Amino acid sequence: MQKLVLALIFMCTRAQNSSITPETTPYDTTPQPKPTPAPLTHTTTPPPQTTTNPHDAACPPLTPNMDSLTQEQFIAKLTDTCRYDKLIKPPTHGPLKVSMQIDLTHIESADQLQFKAHMLVQYLYRDDRLRYVELSPKRVGLLGEELLRNKIWVPHIMIRNEKDTTIMGIDGKDVFISINPTGDVVYSYRLTATFYCWMNLQKFPFDSQECNLKWNSWTYNSTNLILLWDKDDPVKLAKNLHLTEFVLSATWTEENEVPASFNKGAFVGNFSQLIFRFKLTRDVGFYIMDYFLPSILLVVISWVTFWLQADAAPPRVTLGTSTMLAFITLNGGLTKTLPKVSYIKASEIWFLACACFIFCSMAEFAFVNVIWRRKKQVEMKKQSSKHILKGALTPNLARKQLRKAESNNSLYKARSCSSLETEGGDNANKNTQANYLTVHSFPSNLKVPQITTQSQDELVESEDSTSVKMPDNREPQRWHTMTPHEVANWIDKKSRIVFPVSFLIFNIFYWSFVYVV
Repeated sequence: MQKLVLALIFMCTRAQNSSITPETTPYDTTPQPKPTPAPLTHTTTPPPQTTTNPHDAACPPLTPNMDSLTQEQFIAKLTDTCRYDKLIKPPTHGPLKVSMQIDLTHIESADQLQFKAHMLVQYLYRDDRLRYVELSPKRVGLLGEELLRNKIWVPHIMIRNEKDTTIMGIDGKDVFISINPTGDVVYSYRLTATFYCWMNLQKFPFDSQECNLKWNSWTYNSTNLILLWDKDDPVKLAKNLHLTEFVLSATWTEENEVPASFNKGAFVGNFSQLIFRFKLTRDVGFYIMDYFLPSILLVVISWVTFWLQADAAPPRVTLGTSTMLAFITLNGGLTKTLPKVSYIKASEIWFLACACFIFCSMAEFAFVNVIWRRKKQVEMKKQSSKHILKGALTPNLARKQLRKAESNNSLYKARSCSSLETEGGDNANKNTQANYLTVHSFPSNLKVPQITTQSQDELVESEDSTSVKMPDNREPQRWHTMTPHEVANWIDKKSRIVFPVSFLIFNIFYWSFVYVV
């Protein structure tokens, strides 16, 4: 029985195979769908549109009503590399206009020729590739930080006169991006910049300096990108902005173009440039209190030697040298931070003048001490400043002039008298004596011999003249004498007046120059 059943099953199975196989029925002319050619057709036919246009299949479609997506998903679709190239600036008909605004929060002097500033920089431009007002109408704006900044194109702006710049931040860089539905992009970051400011220090420390920050594009010239200051408020200054050494007196902005450094390669043409200029006035309060007033006191202290006795050499020398050394040390602390310039500064004029006053007070002591130790008295024509100083400086010459004057006063001078010429008559050629000597004890017919002398001052010659000896009626010149101690004390007394008055006159001219000129 079991064998019979197995045979029937075998026969049925064979009958079914023979009925579905097309090769075993050559006389069947009715078209039948072939089950096996379907997979063969799928493998041999090229894939529709995936091979011919791969970007259409790789780019996710941007369909309207994408408000349900998260911001990260929406930004990923909007800035996908298949439709957004962040290496290329936004396409525009003309140059791309980038508006700039800065908020200056702090500025300080890093060096005499360098400044350090902290600021918030903001750029505003339009990128139509990021327009999404039709795609997500309910989305107000896209906000992001450094991750969003790395996905889109941002302008590369540099500071032309920078030494060093750093984007500030604690955990990361303080970068902020804001994109509105119309495609307007606001790019902001906090910046610390150290920049150069070439100064004119001729009137230091009473100088005013004009410094600037120059911003210009790094990659695109003015035919592709133009920088513009914000029309409403280009530069904002913090209310608590305070400089330690300067006072910010004025600020203004400029826009211009600068030529490229090279005429070949990528950096060719003119580049758009923004300039922020500011005027700094140096605060002289520190220098008045720490330099000028102490130097004035040191000069005044050097005058104390005029009240000491001329032979007190130890205290006067110690006082003079100590004031000079203290003043040099004071000036060294001021000039060690200044740059080495070739011209003379106002502070150096003050230093030279004060050093000269201190040195002259020491030289005055040396002069007075030499006079004090003299043994001979000082002889002079008059007791005036001119003759006292002349006698003190050249005592031998004064004594020589005194001896010469005494010898001149001992001589007798004679006057020659010429005969008077009578008018008309036969006696016109006779001469008469203007001066004559009458001797009553001699007879009238006695001839008196003539004696002729010549004066050292003048000699009057005349034909047919008679000369008699006549004494000079002028009194001999009186000469004055002073002891060396009296001359030394007199010079000290005059120095007590001359030095302060001279220093006062110098101060009038100096302060008029630094504040008026």
